[in-house]
Amino acid sequence: MEILETEEQLNINLPNALTLLRIFLVPFLLVVLLTKFEGRETVGLLIFLFATATDFFDGWLARRRGEITTLGTLLDPIADKLLISAAFVSLVELQLAPAWMVVVILGREFAVSGLRSIASAQGLVIAATGWGKAKMLSQILAASLLILAIRHEVFLLPGKMALWLTVGIALLSGIHYFVLFLRRIVSIAGPLPPPEH
Repeated sequence: MEILETEEQLNINLPNALTLLRIFLVPFLLVVLLTKFEGRETVGLLIFLFATATDFFDGWLARRRGEITTLGTLLDPIADKLLISAAFVSLVELQLAPAWMVVVILGREFAVSGLRSIASAQGLVIAATGWGKAKMLSQILAASLLILAIRHEVFLLPGKMALWLTVGIALLSGIHYFVLFLRRIVSIAGPLPPPEH
């Protein structure tokens, strides 16, 4: 009975378990990508793609089963950022991705997270948009191609092209979220009073 009560307090359900699994896979991804052994690009890619699949299924299951929880809402974006950060930082270490491009991509992630925290404190919700989803897909594509390029050089050029695309979408989507935030703030604050003469 006590265990059940603890689980209910922690909101442990299948969607949240998938999110926690994604976080759990992050160190394994790092170890696999940064340890030299035969087939590490295949194992790394499988871990990465499985972890990104949990991102889709945890949200889908939470909505379908009516199990959207505070814990899940907090953990999901953290899990996403940890996974993407682990993949791209590993690729920088392997000299497959320029550090400045990864800084732009990850900087956008943390800037938008900070923006959402500020908005939440003001009682505003900034929902994910098409730009955000395009950004996530481009990140998965770029990281996957570059992971394959660890051993198969044929994937290096497409991977770098996908990385440029990711940087562009990251910047555009980041600007889009900031514009949305500013519009919401202005609409709540109302028009500015006329200047005094």
